[in-house]
Amino acid sequence: MTFAPSDSRSAELYRRAQRVLPGGVNSPVRAMRAIGRDPLFVDRGEGAVLVDADGHSYIDWVCSWGPLIHGHAHPAVVEAVREAAGRGTSFGAPTAGEVELAEEVARRVPSVEMVRMTSSGTEATMSALRLARAITGRERVLKFAGAYHGHVDGLLAEAGSGLATHGIPASPGVPRSAAASTTVVAFNHGDGVAAATEGPAGEELAAIIVEPIAANMGLVRPEPGFLELVRERATRAGALLVFDEVITGFRVAPGGAQELTGVQPDLTVMGKVLGGGLPAAAFGGPRALMERVAPAGDVYQAGTLSGNPLAVAAGLATLARLDEAAYRRLEETTARLAEGLRRAAGDRPVRLEHAPGLLTVFFTAERVRDLDGARRCDLDAYAAFCRALLARGVYAPPSQFEAWFPSLAHGPDHVDRTVAAAEEAFAEVAPSGAGG
Repeated sequence: MTFAPSDSRSAELYRRAQRVLPGGVNSPVRAMRAIGRDPLFVDRGEGAVLVDADGHSYIDWVCSWGPLIHGHAHPAVVEAVREAAGRGTSFGAPTAGEVELAEEVARRVPSVEMVRMTSSGTEATMSALRLARAITGRERVLKFAGAYHGHVDGLLAEAGSGLATHGIPASPGVPRSAAASTTVVAFNHGDGVAAATEGPAGEELAAIIVEPIAANMGLVRPEPGFLELVRERATRAGALLVFDEVITGFRVAPGGAQELTGVQPDLTVMGKVLGGGLPAAAFGGPRALMERVAPAGDVYQAGTLSGNPLAVAAGLATLARLDEAAYRRLEETTARLAEGLRRAAGDRPVRLEHAPGLLTVFFTAERVRDLDGARRCDLDAYAAFCRALLARGVYAPPSQFEAWFPSLAHGPDHVDRTVAAAEEAFAEVAPSGAGG
């Protein structure tokens, strides 16, 4: 099926939205400016399918940017939320569900004994770093270029030239003093990690925060030995290693990327799948560290909607259906999609990278190992590819720097239809062998 999106209802909603929402959206990537078109406005989701305000259906490989590992409106998740809502939507007091979800997280994630819930990944990251600073008595944080850990002031910094630099603000409104306490290193560059953790620089470090499988510059896997080096250098410097598993947690394996890689952090930040499509996140770690968090300890963190009963119910229902068979099926679907897209690309300068439940189509002939490699991709070609897919009923991430999110709702037919659409889209973007 091919259609030219008239978007009459979406266009009307977008005009109205621009009058009352900055840029017409509540999160920037939704605006679809990176692919040169106006946003879709969604009416509903059904399993692996998204239906827009004009009634057009799309095979959805975004899945709300990761939380919907079972697809849209899974009956068990919907029923769990409905049943919880019937008892009350918020109490500002403890519930049994919070305890059960924390127990389930601790059972699954190798490094976690205790959990503090929040409402967003940004909150969880901010709180985990506050805890790390309190424990170490230090302020500086090391992060990796291209990693997104939420819109925390001190982490909205990117690398300059050289192996390791002090951060500079990546957004107006971020104080230089906040970004100045962040050191930025290129992902997969061991020399940069070594330089930033040796001598006086290492003695200032409170934490190293890393996505164990990077997914905010497109999907970039750590090279062999890289995470082990980061772990060793954090320990040597007396800093805490924080894994941001907001994306990878409960998606790539029951215990997240740390289970796949065998490298354990001191603190873990979780989100997305944890809330089953509702706003929920958490940070966790060993009891000895987490008992510094108030009211057990002196590191303050709070939130009116933390552990919200609806989000907890959705999270429990989601995790309950993520057994070994589910992960095998998700991995098979992802691999089938990746192989199909490789075939569809032919000898065009396109690279496919995937992990269980994650995938990126890089428009480059080079292997992408860091942010600079991702930036060298043909962004115009990717944008044209996305627009061509949308016209054929396939919704892919509207940014070269975002991952695709296969779900358990996607079946062989969804994959085959996507690959068929991709063959036409690749041909439309550029002739075989074009690009660089």
